[in-house]
Amino acid sequence: MTESPKHGTSGEQPDVTASGATGAGGDAAGTPPRGGSAHGERHHTYYEGGPGASSEPGGEDEFDHTASESGEPSEAEGVVLAEEDTMAATLLADLQRLQAEYVNYKKRVDRDREVIRHTAVGSVVESLLPVLDDIHMARQAGDLADGPFASIADKLEATLGRFGVERVGEAGQEFDPNVHEALMHVEAELPEGATGTTVVQVLQPGYRIGDRLVRAARVSVADPA
Repeated sequence: MTESPKHGTSGEQPDVTASGATGAGGDAAGTPPRGGSAHGERHHTYYEGGPGASSEPGGEDEFDHTASESGEPSEAEGVVLAEEDTMAATLLADLQRLQAEYVNYKKRVDRDREVIRHTAVGSVVESLLPVLDDIHMARQAGDLADGPFASIADKLEATLGRFGVERVGEAGQEFDPNVHEALMHVEAELPEGATGTTVVQVLQPGYRIGDRLVRAARVSVADPA
């Protein structure tokens, strides 16, 4: 009894190139495969799509763009841009407010620092007032015309001057109640052109630091005739 030959024993493969022949890839040549390969693998093949599809694999189509064909932003983009503008305006306002607060803070700190400095120097000057008064009386008496003590007095006054200490009260000045304290009212000849109450003698000079008056000058005054 003769056995019929089995497929595949001779090494020949069935011809699947003919028109209408059935192959592993599909029903006929030229048609896309419907199933996987013999090993269960799937192959993706690009074909012409409908409206809006790209003509090439990986190309862009009309659905890849959010803006309209006219170039104007879409409604969603307009909302996003409006929100970003609002946020930018808010951040700018916050920055300007912080900058103004910093400027005011710096001015306040500088002003307080100057006040503290003047207060500290004023305390030193107040403690030195008896010494400064003795120096003033010695000068009026002519005891500090020259000599080592005159040099010491000059150095002391120069040092106080570097800290902003000024002496107030000079003979011949018009009386100012803001910086002068009249201890005596006398009759005296006033400088030519004086029209008001005038300082004729400084009994104790006054001192000030900037706008702060440490002590008013104690003076004697006279009125014009």
